[in-house]
Amino acid sequence: MVEFSSYVTPMDRQYGKPSVDDTSTNDVGIGVQDIGQSVPMGIAAANVQGVAAKLRAGAGAVEIGFPGAVRGQRQAQTPGMFGKDQRQALRELAEIAEVKFTTHSSYGIMGLAGIDQQGNFSKEQKKLAVDEIKRAVEFAADTAQGGSVVVHTGEFQRPISEEPWAKDPSAPKGYRFMHHGEEPERAIIRVVDSRTGQVMTQVRKNQKVARAVWNRYEEDNKEFWEEHKGEGYTDSRGKTVNPGDYVDYEGNKVDIKDRVPVYDPSTGRFKVKYNTWDDFVKEADERNKIEAEKRSMDLQEFKLKNPDDVVLPEEAFLRATLETNEGHSRGWAGYYAQGFERAKKDLSKLRKALNFYKKLEESTPKEEMWKLRQRAGQEIGILPPEYKLPSEVIQEAITRSERTMEFEHQASVSQQQQAEDSRETQEHVMSARKYALKESYDSYAEAGLHALDQTKGKHLGKPLIITMENIFPESYGAHPDELKSLIENSRKRMTERLVKERGFSEAEARKKAETHLKATLDTGHFNMWRKYWQNDPSKSMEQNDKEFQKWMLNKTEELAKAKMVGNVHLTDNFGYQDDHLSPGEGTTPVKEIVKVLKKHGYEGALTVEPGADASTDLSDFHGLMKTWRLFGSPVYGAHGPVGREAGWTKDSWTNIQYSYFGQARAPYYIFGPYAPSQDWTLWSQVPME
Repeated sequence: MVEFSSYVTPMDRQYGKPSVDDTSTNDVGIGVQDIGQSVPMGIAAANVQGVAAKLRAGAGAVEIGFPGAVRGQRQAQTPGMFGKDQRQALRELAEIAEVKFTTHSSYGIMGLAGIDQQGNFSKEQKKLAVDEIKRAVEFAADTAQGGSVVVHTGEFQRPISEEPWAKDPSAPKGYRFMHHGEEPERAIIRVVDSRTGQVMTQVRKNQKVARAVWNRYEEDNKEFWEEHKGEGYTDSRGKTVNPGDYVDYEGNKVDIKDRVPVYDPSTGRFKVKYNTWDDFVKEADERNKIEAEKRSMDLQEFKLKNPDDVVLPEEAFLRATLETNEGHSRGWAGYYAQGFERAKKDLSKLRKALNFYKKLEESTPKEEMWKLRQRAGQEIGILPPEYKLPSEVIQEAITRSERTMEFEHQASVSQQQQAEDSRETQEHVMSARKYALKESYDSYAEAGLHALDQTKGKHLGKPLIITMENIFPESYGAHPDELKSLIENSRKRMTERLVKERGFSEAEARKKAETHLKATLDTGHFNMWRKYWQNDPSKSMEQNDKEFQKWMLNKTEELAKAKMVGNVHLTDNFGYQDDHLSPGEGTTPVKEIVKVLKKHGYEGALTVEPGADASTDLSDFHGLMKTWRLFGSPVYGAHGPVGREAGWTKDSWTNIQYSYFGQARAPYYIFGPYAPSQDWTLWSQVPME
């Protein structure tokens, strides 16, 4: 880039006045060269020449983004559309212009859990998403020679109010964040089959489920409670039964999966009641305590060491439904099995009778056979009676019994199969959260490994970094706590793979994971949490706004202290939608966020994403100039930055943004050959006219 000093020229109005070299830009400590611009390929630039045009306009850094996914198009390009020649041209362009490139992977990839358009989780979709990230990583290696590769998060949609960070006892209604006022009662939570990733059901918190009342050793169960006076006892199988344990109808302790319903003698029916969400929260806790006891752990230790085995309320909800289906199928299986047993016994008797009567008929003379014939026909008398030999009647009965047995065994087996399938399915019921996060950690680890391989294999001077971007609040990964957790667990997964598959030491593997997996902090996406922030009605709007901005800065500091931020997007909005206003044009505390990051040593890219200015202003580049103005970067002319100590007024972007050569009005003097000749003028300088 061209650098100017504090020299002045005769054309400058400050000519002749002393000036100083003003190298400071603002209190944040960044200038023109520190702020870059995003260039979506196919939208803001069509090719290498388009990127070069952005550099000539004054961009000191560029984030090359790809709107397309899988198969590229003219207006939605992908990394695969740029061959070796174009990549070399971009690399040389960056070297000559002394600018830094970063990369944004496909905008169409939202998270790496593998969620498809139907809302199911697919291994094929996961592979496709990871491959798109790998394409961007390879492009960054060939052009930017390292640096950030931005990846959208948004692993799955989840109710905001159900997250632990959304709850705050000091906030209105006990929630700091809510999607809408009734969300805590009406939230929808998805449950999937862990074998396939298919969504099994959507659990609604306000939905009630009719369910059996289970037989326990408790005060309501007077038969056993009074017998043992409410104290623990040893059952007939040698097991200790304590108050609250599940028991069968003989008082024997049974496992939770074999529990039986309470029978009410007064009605002759089994007891059933409606269960609410709170009941399933309690059941989930109960199941977790039972499992923790089996592993000789306390509940907290069990949850910490075995997160995949922890039963969540939504899983308990679906298991309840499946248990009902299982019980229904087992009941019919038993019923049909009884019919089969009866038919089998009847068939045995009929075959013996058939042998007896066949021998009798064979020994009976033909003229006496009529005595053996029995009347058979329609009992109602519509058809004439028909007379048959005993063997014929018995043979027909045998045929009917055989058919009954076939029906009974087919029905019983199918019902038994359904019961077993239901029992097996219960073992694979998994919250969409657990399934998606497990897949996401694996995918980001895979992307991080590819970044490591490309960095090492192509001998890059700086590492390639997968930077996970906080996306929209409605999806997982947008909240700073979620983003932090996503990075931490993906790093753990990458560390495990490096140690297990490549023989790295634990410390070395952890360091590599920390290097190649970080965050992209998007200020505009961050500010969109404002619409879900629960205002304090006792405070003014200004006070609530300040509280929200204070929260933003605190969360920024948490990420900065943890050294997790590897890239920053500078955008603005009014807290509702991702409108991509220029920084300073909305309500986002962009300048303050950058100041916090700089305070903790952030030295990565700062990229403006000027979406709105491309439509509502003269060009997208005006978004970059507005950002320079926000951060107080001085205007450079032939005289360099205007000196302050000499008492001059500092020029700013407001003076030149929409003008020609820095002037918003016609000059009040002309100079040199443009001025009229002074040879024929009066001594008084009065015009001759």
